[in-house]
Amino acid sequence: MLERIRYRAALPADAADQGEVFHHAVMQGTAGHYSLAQRDAWASALPRDAAAWAARQVLFTTLVAACDGRCVGFVELDIGGARIETLYVWPALARQGIGSRLLDYAEDEMRARGVGRLRIEASLTLAPGLERRGWRRLGEEWIERRGERLNRVVLEKPLAPPGEVSVSPPG
Repeated sequence: MLERIRYRAALPADAADQGEVFHHAVMQGTAGHYSLAQRDAWASALPRDAAAWAARQVLFTTLVAACDGRCVGFVELDIGGARIETLYVWPALARQGIGSRLLDYAEDEMRARGVGRLRIEASLTLAPGLERRGWRRLGEEWIERRGERLNRVVLEKPLAPPGEVSVSPPG
């Protein structure tokens, strides 16, 4: 399966799949950290329809993991804000390296655009993996979606300039 994954810039045709990846990643992939009410509120924050996700592709540089032409994971980059806006992988494919490769791709893209430090507000599901990859925890914050409070972790990572090797701390 993983040998069939291709990483590339998002296309408008990926938008419908992005909506489904987002919905299922939230509803299934974060079940160990968030209640059903919290996940439902989170998932309802963004519509599942393709038009909404196509519009987001205009707002954010979007990179996808595609398998057999279908988007199975994606990362949205806020270049000007030096941050990762979203990172989602289809739940059945989680923990197989797709998210890690999307992060590598995102870091390379941001580094190429002159970003020296990258930031993300990560779910409780994603944060431990980011910390293992050398991201530094700055703290936690709460956001509200449809009356539900969701805890997330604020992290940052310095990016070595192009051509330099960045070494993550042991751990």
